Amino acid sequence: MFRRVAVVNRGEAAMRLIHAVREHNADGGPRLETVALYTDADRDAAFVREADHAHCLGAAADRPYLDLAVLERALVATAADAAWVGWGFVAEEAAFVELCDRLGVTFIGPDAEAMRRLGDKIGAKLLAEEVGVPVAPWSRGPVGDPDTARETAASIGYPLMLKASAGGGGRGIRVVHSADELADAFERTSTEAERSFGSGTVFLERLVTGARHVEVQVIADGHGTAWALGVRDCSVQRRNQKIIEESSSPLLDAEQVRELKESAERLALAVGYRGAATVEFLYQPTERLFAFLEVNTRLQVEHPITEATTGTDLVKEQLRVAAGHPLDGARPAEWGHAVEARLNAEDPDRDFAPAPGRISLLRLPAGPGVRVDTGVAEGDTIPADFDSMIAKIIAYGRDRDEALARLRRAVAQTRVLVDGGATNKSFLLDLLAAPEVIAATADTGWIDRVRQEGGLHNTRHSGVALAAAAVEAYEEAEQAERHHLLSTAYGGRPQVRHTGSRTIELKLRGTGHRVTVARTGPHRFAVTVADGAEPLDVEIERFDDATARMVVNGTDFRLVTGTHGPVHVVEVNGVTHRVSRDEGGVVRSPAPALVVATPVEVGAEVEAGAPVLVLESMKMETVLRAPFRGILRERSVPIGSQVEAGAPLLRLEPTADSGEEAGDGDPAADLELPRP
Repeated sequence: MFRRVAVVNRGEAAMRLIHAVREHNADGGPRLETVALYTDADRDAAFVREADHAHCLGAAADRPYLDLAVLERALVATAADAAWVGWGFVAEEAAFVELCDRLGVTFIGPDAEAMRRLGDKIGAKLLAEEVGVPVAPWSRGPVGDPDTARETAASIGYPLMLKASAGGGGRGIRVVHSADELADAFERTSTEAERSFGSGTVFLERLVTGARHVEVQVIADGHGTAWALGVRDCSVQRRNQKIIEESSSPLLDAEQVRELKESAERLALAVGYRGAATVEFLYQPTERLFAFLEVNTRLQVEHPITEATTGTDLVKEQLRVAAGHPLDGARPAEWGHAVEARLNAEDPDRDFAPAPGRISLLRLPAGPGVRVDTGVAEGDTIPADFDSMIAKIIAYGRDRDEALARLRRAVAQTRVLVDGGATNKSFLLDLLAAPEVIAATADTGWIDRVRQEGGLHNTRHSGVALAAAAVEAYEEAEQAERHHLLSTAYGGRPQVRHTGSRTIELKLRGTGHRVTVARTGPHRFAVTVADGAEPLDVEIERFDDATARMVVNGTDFRLVTGTHGPVHVVEVNGVTHRVSRDEGGVVRSPAPALVVATPVEVGAEVEAGAPVLVLESMKMETVLRAPFRGILRERSVPIGSQVEAGAPLLRLEPTADSGEEAGDGDPAADLELPRP
């Protein structure tokens, strides 16, 4: 049995291993120690604090988790005799397994040969065909150039998927609808795959339209036993990235589940697999047909829902089989239902651009049937160098309805603020309330289709958020007036600058608002959100710096608020709004990022919605667009510069005819406000 496990991962994944090892030790097993391998961006992170030992790999910008030479030095320096990789980074890198073998370090996962045979999407499809697993029409090998891709696509038929052989996490995948799109898609996919995974090899497969994404969780011991523990449905996804997962699948009958499990076990046994793996399929419910997608030769992010429905700790099982123990007894049965939602630091209003930063508030849910897996705590910083995960919220119930209800309650109960950033919390609540999710009819393309049609953009309580931001701005100015009075009084000449009311220029989703605030009592205000509108009677009861209860015209609202520079983040009854003070055309960075392109020169005129700057954060590009038609007067950042959240990037001067694009119509038209 190994004694010291190096965690070749970070954040929530690293904490998952640390928890499993502590439980193993508490259960009286041979004592294990954990070694956190971290970068400079995570020096003070929770997983570094919680591990038994820690070792710095260097600068995050150098991508040390992917550098085998750096990892080899770390394994030797820490005297680790085992390595756990979780998901991401080198989790599916056979060369890392061979490195561990050479050092005498136990790799907690499959051997290199099994990883290569199943982890390579092309090889896995060929093997699946050999063992009788259903596969959709595909190129039956790599396509090396656009001309070959065009010929192969013609024989398969459109629409189709262009996929990287080494891809994962929603990257290296593009849908191609016609031959006209193929050349550009081929170039972009192969380039992205080369940059992200070190291999630009791509292949083609027929797109299964209206499909559901289902997957089978497997654990195998390398001694001839493989258990397919459960079938998950991961169809609620955006751009091939999963957001909500559940187990078991609400669509499949018992016979279909049995067939999928047997197919998954055959694949694992065909290569003598050891460890955890996930076999993924597309399911066409109308035709009741399955098509094999790929095998992930690692643990999946969404594994907790299988643990909840089977009572199995998959990470402890990984440790056991890696130590040579066989799978004993009968395969665990499934019972009940579990649903998981991924809470991320990303901004749905900016097309889900990464929005990292310091977590100034984090209060996670609890209660019956609720589990939260996270790698951060209040005060930690989500770095721009890695993924945007804050937490996974998992709910378990006796049936699907109870599990969904518990998850809605748990997500709504979550309180989180990221300084200068944003989260997808309100988007998750929208999804969980959507009829398509409740009825289990959402396919893999549903979110993208609905967003293109203008749906799933929640503007509820916009007027209340605007009033809350205006009151905060008023109180901030009032505090400055009070400070001025006291400081001048100390010098013997008190000066009073206070006025009875104040008009504040605010912007909400690109539309300007002139909001007037007047204090009418210790905790009471009259707020007018539009000229000629009836003033709102607003009363605020603050619980702490971030949370409050606000009564607007007699209607109660729960608030979570945070201010970072000119931006007020206001959550009203679970719906988040970003309200900014009007700074006369200044465009600020939505997150810590790298400036990668400046498509507009200073002095040029731009249309509303035109790209004015391109940022890169968490390996994803974010295009900043002009909020109105105007002239670019200043740009304070060059290409290659690193900027912080909220940093001013450029200034636009509106042209004389820019009113319509700037959203300066009736500012109160879309505001939802309680009647007096």
